[in-house]
Formats: sequence, C-alpha cells, structure tokens
Amino acid sequence: MTRRDGHVVLGINALVLGYVPASWQSSGLHPHSFVDPGYWETIGRTAERGTLDAVFLADVPALGDPAYDANPAHLEPTVNWAHVAGVTEHLGLVSTASTTFNDPVELAERLLTFHTLSGGRSAWNVVTSRGQAPARNFGQPDVPERDDRYERAAEFVDVVRALWGSSRSGRAVTHHGAHFDVDGRLHVPAGPGGDPVLFQAGGSAKGRELAARVAEGVFAAELTRAGAVDHYRLVKRRAVAHGRSPDDIKILPGLLVSLGSTEAEARRRNDDLHDRSPSSYAVGWLSHAIGIDASKLELDEPFPAEVLDGPVDLATFAGSVGFRESIIARIRETNPTVRDYLRETRYSGSGHGGFVGTPEQLADRIEDWFHAGAIDGFNLQPDALLDGLEVIADELVPILRRRGLYRHEYETVTLRGHLAAAAPSAPI
Repeated sequence: MTRRDGHVVLGINALVLGYVPASWQSSGLHPHSFVDPGYWETIGRTAERGTLDAVFLADVPALGDPAYDANPAHLEPTVNWAHVAGVTEHLGLVSTASTTFNDPVELAERLLTFHTLSGGRSAWNVVTSRGQAPARNFGQPDVPERDDRYERAAEFVDVVRALWGSSRSGRAVTHHGAHFDVDGRLHVPAGPGGDPVLFQAGGSAKGRELAARVAEGVFAAELTRAGAVDHYRLVKRRAVAHGRSPDDIKILPGLLVSLGSTEAEARRRNDDLHDRSPSSYAVGWLSHAIGIDASKLELDEPFPAEVLDGPVDLATFAGSVGFRESIIARIRETNPTVRDYLRETRYSGSGHGGFVGTPEQLADRIEDWFHAGAIDGFNLQPDALLDGLEVIADELVPILRRRGLYRHEYETVTLRGHLAAAAPSAPI
C-alpha cells in the first residue's frame, strides 16, 4: 500500500431526505421537508461548516416507483442549488442533468448562468437516463437503447463544452452532427475558475470512455476495494490515452453511511430505519438493479448461475450497468443465499457500497481505500438527513484532519480549485 500526500475529496449525495425509504420518519424530518427552502439551506450551511467539497443532487424527470425508490419525488437541481448558493460561499454544487431529455443550448446556458452567479462553484453530473417513466413524460414510449443514448451523450457534451468556450472567445459555434445542429454562441459571461466542472456517473463501457475523455470527476459504484482499484486504474489509464493527466479526473465512489457513537448504536439506527421501510423495498430494488424478478428466487438458496451469468441485454437493460456489475461481483465473491444477501445490504450496501459504524471506523475505511489507490475521495450518502450530515461535518471531518487526510479550511473558492488542491492521483 502506497502512502499518498494531500487530502481526500469529500462530497455529499443529498438523496432528498436520505437513502433509506423511512428517512422521512427521522427526527427533524417529515415527508415534505424536501420542499422547505430552509431544509436545503441547512444542508448547504452544514456541509460548508465541514469544509466539504461539494453536494450532489440527482434529477429524475418523472415520479419514481415507491416500491424501490427511496425518494420518488425530486426537485430540479440547478434551481434548488441556486437557492443554496445564496447562503454558502465555498461549497461546490453539483446538478445532475440528462443528455437524453435536455437540449444542449438551453442546458449550456442554464449551467453557465448558475456557474457565473455562484462564483465558479457549479458542476454538471452527466447522465443519459433510463426507464420508461421519464421517457413517457417526454412523449416517448421508452428511452433509446444504451449505445444510442451514449452516442447522443458524447455529442451533447461536446456541443455544451463548445458553447461554453464561445462565451470566452465570442466566436460562434458551428456544429452539424448526427443529433444536433447548432449555429450560434452563448452570451452569458464566462464564470470564474473556468467552465462548470463535469462529472459522469455511468458505469457502462461507453460511460467510462466518456468519463476518461472529458470528465473531471466520476461518481462511481464500488462494493469491493479490489474492484475499486481496478476501476480507478482503468479510468485513469484511459484518461492518459486521451492525452490527459491522471490528476485531471477524480474517482469518487458513492458510500451509503449510517453512523453512531458505537458500532452497536449505528447498527440499531440502521436497523430501525430499514425496519420501518416497506418490506418489499429490498426485493424490488434488487430486481430493478440486476434485471431479474428477485421475488421468484428461493430465499434460502444461493443465486442461481443463470442470474449471475445473464442473459442480460445491456442495450435494453433498464438499470445501472455500474450497479449491476458491482452487485454481481459481490455475490460471486461471497456466494450468499438470497436472504442473506438482502440482509447484508443493510450494512454493506447494494450498488453503492455501504458502511455502518462510528466516525472513527469510517475514517479508517476512507484512509485504507485512499492509500490503496482505490479512490480520490468518496461521495457520502447519509441514511437520513440532516443529522447524518451533521455527524459527517462535525465528527468525521475532524478525525480526517488529525490524520492529515483533510484540510482545516477552504484553500480555494471554486469547485475546480477544490479538486485541483486535493491529493495527486495514486500510481496507475
């Protein structure tokens, strides 16, 4: 294991109220907290108190299925974060937006406007969307096949980046491609610290290639340290193949966290939230995540080979390829029964990794993966906001500071500056 100098990157994925369906029952929350401006202001101020790098917010342009979606309703991220920008000064604000259901000219203008007014703190998390529900909201029967979505995404991102460049150069963009025809330029003034930062969250081969070519951050899905090391090296090597430095792209897996003053307390908290959640949630989520009806599996038998081996048509698969790959790898590694796996996901995560324990133990996990060359940081996802975020800001961060793994105060004012000031990449 190689010791690395410098600090980790820490983000918070603000999954509306928390990643557990029953998070709305936590102290200080209710089902409608997410439409309270003060709730989001508190998230921003708390994250900034902990000198965290950024907060992320997903966007699904449709109501989710409550059978497996912990937060079936969402606010539009750029509008939401624009409000939070007004009560913060340093915190990065990452908005997810689909290349399938947006227009590149409109999105480029919206994101650059937000970037300029926030003082260079905005980022775009590039996704292609999946599933019938958002497609039907846009008058389509379903989303295009995966390869088609990523071909559109690659061209979409290139158009957006060119338009951002036009705000600096004053020269019009002339683009005539397979998906878009653009003749014009943006009249929004360029923001400080360069263009908005680009994150990418897809785990497919084409998603990783897009990340290696243009992204400055990857919101990855990793369940094992060994798998995370392999992915870290793969993406950074592909970035080098595109003429970039490995330091140009930060790898930030999601990590679902439940924290307590003791491990037993953290487990009680975690169990209590899961026990209050719908009993069908875990089976429904697993079915969606791996592309089979998990309710038809024998609970006290291991996963059958035909489930682990496929067949799954990734072109039409409605779930996340990254999630599916990490789940299947974890099942192959431990060979649990279906019942044991569903129980284990409470503590070890499903899709994204999971952590249940004390802030000190979480610091151990971060330090171990960081020095192993598996991550540049984590995108932490508390089981329930706001108290889960408070523990991260007020207890975890001071531990990381004492270990020399995190800064004591903001050293930069833009999100791109925060990422650049973090530790150099591990050897690849």
